[in-house]
Amino acid sequence: MKHEVTVIGGGVIGLATAYALVREGLSVALIEARDSLASATSFANGGQLSYRYVAPLADAGVPWQALGWMLQGDSPLRLRLRFDPAQWRWLLAFMMACRSRVNARNGAQLLALALESQAALARWREEDGLTDFAWRRNGKLVAFRSERAFNQGRRRLLDPINQRVLDAAELKALEPALAGGPFVGGVLTPDEEVADCHRFCVRLAERLRASGQCQFLLGKPVTQLVAHHDRVVALQLGSEQVDVQRLVLCAGHRSAGLALPGLKLPVYPLKGYSLTAPIAPEHRAPEVSVTDYERKIVYARLDRQLRVAAMVDIVGYDESVDARRLDSMRRLALDTLPNAADYGQAVEWAGMRPATPTGVPIIGATAYRNLWLNLGHGALGFTLACGSGERLARILR
Repeated sequence: MKHEVTVIGGGVIGLATAYALVREGLSVALIEARDSLASATSFANGGQLSYRYVAPLADAGVPWQALGWMLQGDSPLRLRLRFDPAQWRWLLAFMMACRSRVNARNGAQLLALALESQAALARWREEDGLTDFAWRRNGKLVAFRSERAFNQGRRRLLDPINQRVLDAAELKALEPALAGGPFVGGVLTPDEEVADCHRFCVRLAERLRASGQCQFLLGKPVTQLVAHHDRVVALQLGSEQVDVQRLVLCAGHRSAGLALPGLKLPVYPLKGYSLTAPIAPEHRAPEVSVTDYERKIVYARLDRQLRVAAMVDIVGYDESVDARRLDSMRRLALDTLPNAADYGQAVEWAGMRPATPTGVPIIGATAYRNLWLNLGHGALGFTLACGSGERLARILR
């Protein structure tokens, strides 16, 4: 089969893009550097589909707040400066984006894409019967430890008609797992969702294989894009060369290494961590998704497992699991939800989340006539994947 579109990247963005293209009737070849799909950034992310909580990290006051965080032992953010021009350029652009007006504009773009993505996932579930990836509409509760943060949170409701402000008693009545915690109040968004990103990717891959319109090339790192004038004509896969008609680059933070002349990709990896702890009958895990606002930790129940996710490490391209960061997160989880799961048996994970300085992903055309981009989603990859895929598919159909 001669494929109409080639997609580079087998994470949730690449798979959602391929799925959206196949739904439009196009034939696709998907190339993934690893031997298995969704085995890196998409493997064990936070699990929350937080469609209305998509404000970019870059905001007024964040640089000063980040300095305070980095003086704490359990800081949610860690920065390790490197002799890396890409890191310095990204940090400079990030600082330039830390303005309230810029944050509001970028947040509006993310919210529009997030709501598109929520609608797209609903269509895929309802029209295509896409199931069995621990999806639930269980709501999201942002819980506050201080009166100051709580007052700020209830003044900045994203959806005042549908969101509920809860005092301490109401919060603990809604979610008994938080009954022993120090929370003074919270904001509940009832129609937010959770799901297992890796299982979602597995389901997409199964549907793509069954369609007969998608071929997978696994364990095939793309080493170079071969261009002639204003077109990409082929991909170099080691010693092998593969011709392409139309190409979509969804290779996350590794995309920058494939940039062509005149194509700047301001994407840098932000390392995040998670624990996936089993829930036994004696445990009392939260049913609603919980975000511990001050500690920047999220908790999501995925069937019989509790996913705990946190941390932003700007440390370069080191993909290793930092045991100290995970130990810190485990201590905080035990302090907040001591009876929610068996943290001693938790599966540990770290993933490199490809982020732009503004937090807004890059979706669309390039100066090369047959090359499109879908990358830079940061910590919102799963949340934005379906909408991003459909945007690309509408352009290419």
